[in-house]
This record gives sequence, structure tokens and C-alpha cells, in this order.
Amino acid sequence: MSAVVTDAFGTYRVDDFLAAVAAREPAPGGGAVAAVTVAAAAGLVAMAARFAADPAETEAISAEADGLRGDVTALADADTDAYGAVLAAFRTPRDDPGRRDAIRRALERAAEVPLRVAEAGARVARLAAEAADGGNPNLAGDVRAAVVLAEAAATAAAELVRLNVELGGLDPAVAEAAQAHVRAAAAARDAITGARS
Repeated sequence: MSAVVTDAFGTYRVDDFLAAVAAREPAPGGGAVAAVTVAAAAGLVAMAARFAADPAETEAISAEADGLRGDVTALADADTDAYGAVLAAFRTPRDDPGRRDAIRRALERAAEVPLRVAEAGARVARLAAEAADGGNPNLAGDVRAAVVLAEAAATAAAELVRLNVELGGLDPAVAEAAQAHVRAAAAARDAITGARS
């Protein structure tokens, strides 16, 4: 299978997506994988909420998780596009007077997308904590898996933000915002698992 993306990641079969990730192509990469991981965690949260003793009480949780799942899946495509723009900007001839600005703009976008993934990861982790509170004990493992996956994906996305911020000499507040999402996801994980970072 060619790793050239012609369809949205949301339409990929799992094995096709994994083959695209493993291919000798620059994308999809870490940002897309983090986005898809958050989407999977959101799916677990929605499922757990639907199995609550009174699903009507957790309907808002499942609805928000479903919305996040769709939103963050779209970010997998956005991340691939943003990375492609970075590569294109760096291919601009060195003597091009607009090269520096083009690179900076591309890196700003390349930082923005994983920042949104980190934010979504924190939101999914929070929803997992809400779903765990009084949720069906038979789904406790799924909720724990969701919160751990959401935190891990937020952490991975925040690392991508940090790298792009450093490479582009961007505002450090962008990287700090990503770290704030990681801390929020970790707090939700602690609420469920009782673990301490």
C-alpha cells in the first residue's frame, strides 16, 4: 500500500492506517497517531458511558466523547497537511526572501494542530473520570485504558508542540499551554487510578 494519503484517516481500515504509519514516508507520523489514539480513547469513554446503570445520566458524556472522536480524527488529517507544509517551506530556495516567514508560518501551524490534539486528550481524560464516577464496574478496565491512552496521546502531542516551538523560535506560551493539557489529563488519570506522577 502506498503511504500517500488520498483519503481522510477516518476512512482508513486500521491495518491500512498502520501500514501508512510504518511506510518510508514522512507522514502520517506522531501527530496523526496521537490524534487517532485520542479518538480511540474517546470511543472507549462513549462506550463506557452507554453501559452506565442509567445511560440517560451519562448521555452528555457519551455525546461529548462522540463529538471529540470525530473532531480529533479530523486533526490526524490536519497534522499530515501541516507537516507537509513544513517540508515544503524548508524546500524553498535559501535565497528566497520569503523563506524565513514561510517556515515560521508552517511551524506555527505544525504546533497548533498537536496543541489541539493535546487539548482533546485532556478533555477525553476528564470525560473518562466522569464516566468512572458511578459507572458500570464491568467497564472499569475500559475507562482506565481510555484515560491512560488520552494522557499518553496528550503527552506525545505536547512534545510535538515543544519541538515545533523550539525549531521555529515561537512563543513559549504555546508549549506551556500544551503542558497544561498534559497536567489536566494526568489529574484525570490520578482521579481514576489513584496513581501519583
